[in-house]
Amino acid sequence: MTQISTTNRTRPVRTRIAPSPTGFPHVGTAYIALFNLAFAKAHGGEFILRIEDTDQTRSTEQSEKMILDALRWVGLDWAEGPDIGGPHAPYRQSERSNIYKKHAEQLIENDHAFRCFCSSEELDAMRAEQMANGETPRYDGRCAHLAPEKTEQLIAEGKPHVIRMRVPTEGNCQVHDMLRGTVEIPWTQVDMQVLLKTDGMPTYHLANVVDDHLMDISHVMRGEEWLNSAPKHQLLYEYFGWEMPVLCHMPLLRNPDKSKLSKRKNPTSITYYRDAGVLPEALLNYLGRMGYSMPDEAEQFTLDEMIASFDIQRVSLGGPIFDIEKLNWLNAEWLRELTPEQLKNKILDWASDSDKLTAIAAAIQPRIELLSDAVNWSGFYFQNLPDINAESFTHKSLAPEQIIEMLQLALWQLETLPTWSEENIYATLKGLAAHLDIKMRDFMAPFFIAIAGSTSSTPVMNSMAIIGADMTLTRLRHAVDVLGGLGKKKLKKLEKQAATLPDFLATE
Repeated sequence: MTQISTTNRTRPVRTRIAPSPTGFPHVGTAYIALFNLAFAKAHGGEFILRIEDTDQTRSTEQSEKMILDALRWVGLDWAEGPDIGGPHAPYRQSERSNIYKKHAEQLIENDHAFRCFCSSEELDAMRAEQMANGETPRYDGRCAHLAPEKTEQLIAEGKPHVIRMRVPTEGNCQVHDMLRGTVEIPWTQVDMQVLLKTDGMPTYHLANVVDDHLMDISHVMRGEEWLNSAPKHQLLYEYFGWEMPVLCHMPLLRNPDKSKLSKRKNPTSITYYRDAGVLPEALLNYLGRMGYSMPDEAEQFTLDEMIASFDIQRVSLGGPIFDIEKLNWLNAEWLRELTPEQLKNKILDWASDSDKLTAIAAAIQPRIELLSDAVNWSGFYFQNLPDINAESFTHKSLAPEQIIEMLQLALWQLETLPTWSEENIYATLKGLAAHLDIKMRDFMAPFFIAIAGSTSSTPVMNSMAIIGADMTLTRLRHAVDVLGGLGKKKLKKLEKQAATLPDFLATE
């Protein structure tokens, strides 16, 4: 294994990705994972995966499985992880809580951290006052100097508390970044970060520092949005007396309009691109081109070719543009290089999900007379986006503005489902229809158009369950766009309305 120089000594190269299982597998996760893997492999090192599931209210097993499956599908593999184990197990942060508590207590013993007993109401009032005074909202240190006996009294009374880190109040923190050189960040911009929450679970900052050290991570390559958190992490390494990994903050993926890549403007889930028919080799190739250029400027290359010539200094700091049309072009290049036999096999592999085919067969069985009828009845299950326009949604009793608001509210509700199932979809849409006082028959009509492109279709909620969350949500966003979208004022008004909606699953 190659040894490369870091801050204080040479050490084996070990990189990691630490996704949070709170949603769909994001292409940004695959992008960061790819560069971590390529860097490690280029230096003869290892790439590992761990799960950051400290947010127990949002983390789900379903999301974790989707993330692992998606990363494997796109062609990324790890040497250690929650699914395969390894010498540093466990690899789920929720299973390492005692480790974090021990280290948090160590910080308190050495006066590098303190217990904070402020309630959420106190903190909200503090931030409101700071904002009213034109100040940057941050913790003001009101519990940082409590007398030990007062602290013990509050603990004995059972008053909830968190553990916060101490932060200097003067001067600048100098952070070295592989792509940016030395970055100076004033300590006045660094908050006294919560390290351990009231439920005993760590925040990202403590868990990642402790895990990176204990798992011998040599290089931390992550998105540039974490650059402002680097002083907190560097300070924690100093407090613990540990050597800090070398940092590299990768440029964020951008939409064509240069805004941060978001699902409102682009499909962002890996499984969407899989279901739409993008080859894993093409998607990985495209992610490899994000802000990076091969020595020979080749646009089409394999993962092995990228690793063989990988140089992190070839990464450009300009925000790479994730352009679906460019991805489709690159995918076509990969498809055209296949033999007809290979293409046939690719198509069969893409369409041959046994469970999905069984569910589709059950849905169309009452509606077909000939096997050939299956083509017309099941075609939309395999589509990317249905061929629809604003006129497709014409309804005798629903106005276009009403339809677009229905679809958008449903989209937000469905995005938050803890488990994607026909039962949960039904409860959500039925509850929303009742809340909006719209007959279920009328309410569901636009969903048939958005999902199947026709009112003559298999049961739409069953269809949504079969095609999956990613494709369903993408088709609903497409329908909203086809209908003209929502302006900023209408969107803001609708967001306020969405915030007042009840939990339809709880009322089922």
